[in-house]
Amino acid sequence: MQYKGYRGAVTFDDEAGVFHGEVTGMRDVIIFEGTSVVELRKEFEFSINDYLRAREARGRTPDKAYSGKIPLRIPAEIHRAADAAAKARGKSLNTWIAEAMKREIGDQIGR
Repeated sequence: MQYKGYRGAVTFDDEAGVFHGEVTGMRDVIIFEGTSVVELRKEFEFSINDYLRAREARGRTPDKAYSGKIPLRIPAEIHRAADAAAKARGKSLNTWIAEAMKREIGDQIGR
């Protein structure tokens, strides 16, 4: 589910018969829910618009969802060594770097 550059992740509570959603990939917490897909989408869009209005009213820049892209400049010798290490493990450089970052971050992932 996407709207204005924000993404929502949804789960379904079978007992309550309700979809619960949360905007992902950002520091601020935005949640929404609905009893149908149509209502869920409406509430998702309402929650995003409400969040944007509230941030604007406070004179604050809205948190944008992370794109997952990091422009990175490193010395050529590090680039070469990292590429060789990735290839030695049968991985792309992107995958190898992402895995190394996950190891460093540890339990900070997933709030």
